[in-house]
Amino acid sequence: MVSPTQPALLVLADGTSYQGLSFGATGTAIGEVVFNTGMTGYQEVLTDPSYCGQIVTFTYPELGNTGVNPDDEESAHPQVRGTIARNVCFKPSNWRSTQSLPDYLKQHNILAIYGIDTRALTRKLRSAGAMNGAISTEMLDPAELLAYVQDAPSMAGLNLVREVSTKASYEWSDSTDAIWEFGPITESTDAAPLTVVAIDFGIKRNILRRLASYGCRVIVVPANTPPEEILKYNPDGIFLSNGPGDPAAVSEGIATTKALLTSQKPIFGICMGHQILGLSLGAETFKLKFGHRGLNQPCGLNQQVEITSQNHGFAIAAESLTAADVEITHLNLNDQTVAGLRHKSLPLFSVQYHPEASPGPHDADYLFDRFVQTMRAQVPIKAT
Repeated sequence: MVSPTQPALLVLADGTSYQGLSFGATGTAIGEVVFNTGMTGYQEVLTDPSYCGQIVTFTYPELGNTGVNPDDEESAHPQVRGTIARNVCFKPSNWRSTQSLPDYLKQHNILAIYGIDTRALTRKLRSAGAMNGAISTEMLDPAELLAYVQDAPSMAGLNLVREVSTKASYEWSDSTDAIWEFGPITESTDAAPLTVVAIDFGIKRNILRRLASYGCRVIVVPANTPPEEILKYNPDGIFLSNGPGDPAAVSEGIATTKALLTSQKPIFGICMGHQILGLSLGAETFKLKFGHRGLNQPCGLNQQVEITSQNHGFAIAAESLTAADVEITHLNLNDQTVAGLRHKSLPLFSVQYHPEASPGPHDADYLFDRFVQTMRAQVPIKAT
């Protein structure tokens, strides 16, 4: 297959422009331009709902070598607004591949540009911060495209959860395929299944797989589900999922979580869910300069370090965690931002990273077991 030669243009909100070639759909796409430093897992990144509203720059210089396949999707379709790469493979070679990456992006109408200096672009975003930008195959005049970009809203203040959350409740039962299972599950198969209600702020499928692998019956509900509807399921625990946009703008999720705190049900939050839990406990969040997006972020406290997969542009402000019964359990060791918290008396905890990875390391998978054990500890109390 011969690579296309259709010109494409990338323009950032500060006026910087990059000329390249298209390897996706045609047209114009606007979003927040961010970068991901992972060396693998591009399909999982593209389909992660947390990237809704963003144009993702892949710092790894080769994209598309292994193609795409249905099993590696983290949602029903790509969630990014656009894709940026240095080099692209148009003829993949992998036994699991069913389609090339360029064909996949065209099928789902996702714009993409390659042939630009992604190292220079990443250095720009690190120094100036993540900013809006646009990819176009139809507007090739930088000044014209810049005017288009400057009319786009900032990521700060955007509630993008409404775009990605499920519209109707459903039950999930698929666990991690046995050939990909990477460690022993301590949960007894003889124990009664635990019911977990997962509030969908933009949930990844691998989170659902890991909960199912640990023996949970998982019910996924829309982000705007009232707390009383959630409690009608009589859950053993509540899960707060990852998701896109500004967590402080997800007012319905914050209000629901705050109401659920009084139920004393175990609550586990990941990424956006971590921020939502913090906000419900009285903390504040802020926008990071360029965010954390990659597979090798070190997190820990008290001489314990986990290498983690991360994807977020906001964080909890440590100084706003003033409640005496809330403590920080993990810090991002690159910049000392809050990466984990727990409540000292209520069964609540959360992390600002992805223990389910996909892609990424499995250092933090034990957190699912912790959630299960926390729920198990509450079951006798619930039954009396």
